[in-house]
Amino acid sequence: MHDQIASTHEAAFLNLNKAAEYLGISPNTLYVWRHRRQGPPNFRMGRRVMYRISALNEWVIAQERADSRSNAALNPLTQKAMKRAVRTP
Repeated sequence: MHDQIASTHEAAFLNLNKAAEYLGISPNTLYVWRHRRQGPPNFRMGRRVMYRISALNEWVIAQERADSRSNAALNPLTQKAMKRAVRTP
């Protein structure tokens, strides 16, 4: 029973190296983001830095929404053209 619980918890969390592999980035990038307080949410479990898989997935979705190439609502090329203000001398 204890082994089953332990394996379930291990499956829900990734350490820094595994999280970097999961995201397709280098561990160094994830390390730098962590120290700049950027990137996906993380926490310390004892001495290890851990990432929830669900938090990584949510973070990726948020990045997609914030990117104008993935989100047509943010793409300036799909916006309605605005008229320029006329300057008066």
